[in-house]
Amino acid sequence: MRKAVVIYDSKFGNTEKIAKALSEGMKREGLDVDCVRVDKVDFDKLAEYEILAIGAPTQWLGISGPMKEFLKKLENVNLQNKKAFAFDTRLRARGSAAKGIENRLKKLQMIIIKPYASAIVKGMEGPLEEDAEKNFTQIGSEIAKI
Repeated sequence: MRKAVVIYDSKFGNTEKIAKALSEGMKREGLDVDCVRVDKVDFDKLAEYEILAIGAPTQWLGISGPMKEFLKKLENVNLQNKKAFAFDTRLRARGSAAKGIENRLKKLQMIIIKPYASAIVKGMEGPLEEDAEKNFTQIGSEIAKI
């Protein structure tokens, strides 16, 4: 069975909701999916996954601190030619963690299977814009078919 992992950082729970929606979409298409908070990742298991979806909240116009630390550790893992997708939560007109995450995944020689995507939050602590979770369930479904 094809395996995927959704790895996320979340401060107020919005990115976690998006990560779970993404996971749900992948599961609907028959993938075996783990959804793991960034501080709970087992680096020894990463080689088992065909697809890695990685997301974080946008903080200070870029990648959150815990996600930056995680991505630094990923440099010691051979993920060359693994499929990857980056996502984030952000305010409407303010930077993108996903763009930075995607750039780092490219440097790890991962294959970007879909351009990064953002879920918009209405305020610093949320809530998410209407349909954000539904949209990410759809994205998960699309990713699973690639």
